[in-house]
Amino acid sequence: MKTITTTEDLAAFCQAAAKAPYVTVDTEFLRERTYYSKLCLIQLAFPGKGDENAVLVDPLVDGLDLEPLLELFRNTAVVKVFHAARQDLEIFFIDHGVIPDPLFDTQVAAMVCGFGEQVGYETLVKRIAKQALDKSSRFTDWSRRPLTEAQKKYALADVTHLRVIYEYLAAELERTGRARWVAEELAVLTDPETYITRPEDAWQRVKTRSSSPRFLAIVQALAAFREEYAQSRNIPRNRVFKDDALTELASTKPVTMEDLGRSRLLLREARKGPIADGILAAVAAGVDCPKDQLPKAENDRDQLQVNPALADLLRVLLKARTESSGVAARLIAPAADLDAIAAGMRDVKALTGWRREVFGEDALRLCDGKLALTVKGRDVEVIEL
Repeated sequence: MKTITTTEDLAAFCQAAAKAPYVTVDTEFLRERTYYSKLCLIQLAFPGKGDENAVLVDPLVDGLDLEPLLELFRNTAVVKVFHAARQDLEIFFIDHGVIPDPLFDTQVAAMVCGFGEQVGYETLVKRIAKQALDKSSRFTDWSRRPLTEAQKKYALADVTHLRVIYEYLAAELERTGRARWVAEELAVLTDPETYITRPEDAWQRVKTRSSSPRFLAIVQALAAFREEYAQSRNIPRNRVFKDDALTELASTKPVTMEDLGRSRLLLREARKGPIADGILAAVAAGVDCPKDQLPKAENDRDQLQVNPALADLLRVLLKARTESSGVAARLIAPAADLDAIAAGMRDVKALTGWRREVFGEDALRLCDGKLALTVKGRDVEVIEL
């Protein structure tokens, strides 16, 4: 198992990989104690058998420049293959401003090829590569050096078996004509906006029980302060204060340090110093937010006027389409989408792109009374009206 520790060796490997049709990529990183992921290891491989044409790259070595790899990522003649790519891509985008192109995510491809929702790498190795993985090094500190042989073996397996998986799935997509489906799903992963966290938008990830605009304005200001503070100090946002403390603060609207001291959920470090100052300032900003700038919650689907009988019929139709397509039901249309359609909403993901072909068109016709459902044995059949 070769570990690359110099820019020259990395350049040589990337030059060889640039002649191949694809390269498989994986990373190991730490994020438990930081806001941004710390890249600890990069695994790469191009077509070959076993450990042939596969390497580990140690980004923690002083003087190693990753530019040869970034250049390979920009090379549109070579497909970059990942499994569950989002966190890997975020690292390369945040650290280097690069998103590999073209991209292939085997988890996404496996979902549209009938392997279920968010299928794991180990499952694909067993079912496609017919191999077993040693996962004993899964939970390890990848920043510690030297790496053990077990760690190296574990890490390299994440890209060597990936070659077999990619070739199988690519052929299956070609056979079924579903490559376009995967391309639609990958659009989110290749969009830089996916990896940009704007403090002013952070409040939208906070679950709240109240949709009061004034309450949401305080939540927005508190979430923005927390995000800015966490980003500037590279610490997890929950180390500043957790979501339950945030919503408590938005409800109690503290004005003084003494008020903060009465919080049941606020960490001790947040009751004084710059965090406490930031909390009080954010609460004041939310309280004083002009009426015309108050945020509004998105349509609460719990309040939708859902036709329960229609929602049940849509679930039956989805089951039929899931069985005929082999694609996981939640990938085509989660329960919330079915309820939204049954409530008359049409701006729903299940009604767009390949999902519309598989399920959406029939769902709309069912809603319009142009389709009926019947049961024949164990099968659900669709009848034109």
